[in-house]
Amino acid sequence: MLRLIFPGLLLRENPLIEAFGVSSEIAMLLLMVAGLISASVGYVCGSVNGAIVVSHTLLRRDIRAHGSRNAGTTNMLRTYGAKYAVLTMVVDMLKAVLATLAGYLLGGCLGYALMGAALAGFFCVLGHMFPIFYRFRGGKGVATTAMVALMLDPWTFLTMLLVFVAVVAMTRFVSLASVLCAFLYPLLLRAFCPDGWVILTGIATTAFVVFMHRENLKRLYHGKESKISFGKKKTAEQTESKS
Repeated sequence: MLRLIFPGLLLRENPLIEAFGVSSEIAMLLLMVAGLISASVGYVCGSVNGAIVVSHTLLRRDIRAHGSRNAGTTNMLRTYGAKYAVLTMVVDMLKAVLATLAGYLLGGCLGYALMGAALAGFFCVLGHMFPIFYRFRGGKGVATTAMVALMLDPWTFLTMLLVFVAVVAMTRFVSLASVLCAFLYPLLLRAFCPDGWVILTGIATTAFVVFMHRENLKRLYHGKESKISFGKKKTAEQTESKS
């Protein structure tokens, strides 16, 4: 999607070398600085956790003290209902948009737009999982990864979305759908957006998303994983009593 919005930024050569005659060493140094800034911006954006912001601001509670204690959309849905889950998802997706956009623009100045976007997107997911503002206790990065995928390549996002919806509809296991989509992520990027940095950060994202779902995978293996309910929402106290 970013390539559709800013097609002129996806350059093959470093414009600093061509326009200003700087040495390749200086250009590489500037590229490293742009990469670090992109990663930092992505991490800070990611550290703004939607579930924690919504639960603190609107409900005067900490979602990490209720339900599965995960600061993510699924726990918000199970604990407080669809309205707050949607708000959570909107926050987590918007921060991914801002992060990848900033990385794309920074990298684009040096001819490496996709590298900047990929770095910013990955670190945004990392910030969501380990937010500096909330003692490194965040969510599992599914919604944020989905929006990063959309920004990097819409076809990757659409394919993952179809798989996610199909798996949830058939099994009602959000965790299973999330992990399957995580494994597909770098493969789809390789097919639709064959850029080295994009694929590399896609593989790293998969590793972290699967790691964050390790307890879910154990419960799935032992047949103890909770299924998503599309019926009446539970209160925080009801969910707490069953956890």
